[in-house]
Amino acid sequence: MSTFNQQNILITGGASGIGKIMGRIALEKGARNLVIWDIDQEAMNRTAKEFAHLGQVTTQKVDVSQLDEIKIACLELEKENLQINILINNAGIIVGGNFWQNSHEKIQKTMAINTAALMHLTREILPGMMDRKQGHIVNISSAASLVANPKMSVYAASKWAVTAWSESLRLELEAVGSPVNVTTVTPSYISTGMFEGVKTHWIQPILEPEKTAQRIIRAVEKDKIIIRMPWSVYMTPFLKGLLPIRWFDLVVGKWLKVYKSMDEFRGKKIL
Repeated sequence: MSTFNQQNILITGGASGIGKIMGRIALEKGARNLVIWDIDQEAMNRTAKEFAHLGQVTTQKVDVSQLDEIKIACLELEKENLQINILINNAGIIVGGNFWQNSHEKIQKTMAINTAALMHLTREILPGMMDRKQGHIVNISSAASLVANPKMSVYAASKWAVTAWSESLRLELEAVGSPVNVTTVTPSYISTGMFEGVKTHWIQPILEPEKTAQRIIRAVEKDKIIIRMPWSVYMTPFLKGLLPIRWFDLVVGKWLKVYKSMDEFRGKKIL
């Protein structure tokens, strides 16, 4: 029996990209109710209609950068007696360009959505999971949380914070003997349109959304602590610890061209 069977799943940014795919897979695996949070009401309506034959879908228009909206949406779920068993913190944005080219508004919005929102939402949902002694939190971070990269400094900062927080949360829960699980996901670029224009080396291929979503769902079923994609991402901490920084810059930055990957980034317009 799947971990998702008869469970209530909440996915932020669940109306498109890997969020939508993970929602579909969860329903296919027997989820009782898929709760989608997104800022695009039309996309949520289409997704709910598309998934109607698979099971119950609840949509809530929530801007996760706004704490008040997070609290109100959670209260609505509570009123409906909809207890979340699996939370997937998936919503995220990226702004490109050198740091000094980003406005204060872009910096603030990136940190609010990519970092603070995960903490605030988890703070709302986690106590119930701990009381019921059952639950799973999935935090979608990024391979950018493991290596510095030019022209994505704000995004990298937001994801470095996510990985550190997510791992610390796991340790805190383990220290008090809580059975609530935490999985930290650090994927490289995914071909969802979010990273349109990026260039990668063969050793770091752009990930396919369907396969990426499937791997994350399997990681939840197996209670994986960390999942990194592609395989080369597992090498990053090892290389950073082994090589002097200038050698690391040479191997990863110049030879593998990681530091050039954002040079032609277009992505989606933010603000």
